[in-house]
Amino acid sequence: MKGAFLIVKGHVEGLGERGDAMIRVENLVKEYKTKKGIIIGVDHVNVTIEKGEVFGIVGYSGAGKSSFIRCLNLLETPSNGEIYIDGVGLTSLSKQELRAARLKIGMIFQHFYLISAKTVAENIAFALKAANHPRKEINDRVHELLEMVGLADKAEVYPAQLSGGQKQRVGIARALANNPSVLLCDEATSALDPSTTKSILKLLKKINKELGITIVLITHEMEVVKEICDRVAVMQDGKFVEEGPVYEVFAHPQEELTKHFISSVLQFDLPAAIVEHCAGTIVKIQFKGAVAGEGVISDMLQQFNVKGNFLHGKIEYIQDIPLGIFIMELQGSSSAVADAISYLEKRTEQVEVIRDAA
Repeated sequence: MKGAFLIVKGHVEGLGERGDAMIRVENLVKEYKTKKGIIIGVDHVNVTIEKGEVFGIVGYSGAGKSSFIRCLNLLETPSNGEIYIDGVGLTSLSKQELRAARLKIGMIFQHFYLISAKTVAENIAFALKAANHPRKEINDRVHELLEMVGLADKAEVYPAQLSGGQKQRVGIARALANNPSVLLCDEATSALDPSTTKSILKLLKKINKELGITIVLITHEMEVVKEICDRVAVMQDGKFVEEGPVYEVFAHPQEELTKHFISSVLQFDLPAAIVEHCAGTIVKIQFKGAVAGEGVISDMLQQFNVKGNFLHGKIEYIQDIPLGIFIMELQGSSSAVADAISYLEKRTEQVEVIRDAA
């Protein structure tokens, strides 16, 4: 089977000792010494990432995302704490053992870092040559990887002749060369246009599903998290301030920072002019899961003596599960509107009265 040799060659003693956790981070701290004093990049972070999971880390520039992800393969040496990758404690390894362990940790970058003087095939082969694989096996693996990332016809092309999306595909192929268990993505789509970003995320999702590779992805875009991640952590000032399954974080954000990020995907601010022209009660209704496909609002309008006017609405599919949010005006007697809202509260996930006509 093509590529199977890489799994053997890249084996590190002790892999798989700690059950289903692919990545376990304990009390991770990263400090930087500057002329102005010590700056904390990562501040006592603890997290467990399961095998086969796509784990997103979202935050603004300076939040500590890049410092955290670069500590996972010890490109940055932690100031304190422990990092386990598939049961192997990286911080206790010798230099030789760390080189072997890194074969199982692929990484792709925002700016690609391809060697301009080498062809696409040579860029991918570089990682295999560094791991001392025979030429014949290298050629077979390069061909396999080019097919996987959709660049089979670009083997002899140089990076300057590629688009940004094609360059990132080369970067992904290079990161997968040694059959890693973990793929680290450092702002992998930030330099790409929206259409290309979607194609790269689709490729990463395919890689995750077909190869079972655990992916850790950092970004400042919640749209990226929505598209591909299973769980997400929101990072601020070196800390994980909120963490959980992507759907639950979207449906029930706890921190103001998280709510701000989600608002970039689920934007529901009504213009003041619209609100001023509404005479009735304005409510925001959230539908979660299967309820989003039910006729809750039509049932409510039929059962109670109220009129409904839709002002805004959207259904997003997160991990193929619908999350619907609608804003509407309810007109009728105060008692009928109150009964209608009570009914909605029983049938839906959440009802918020934005403005009470009373």
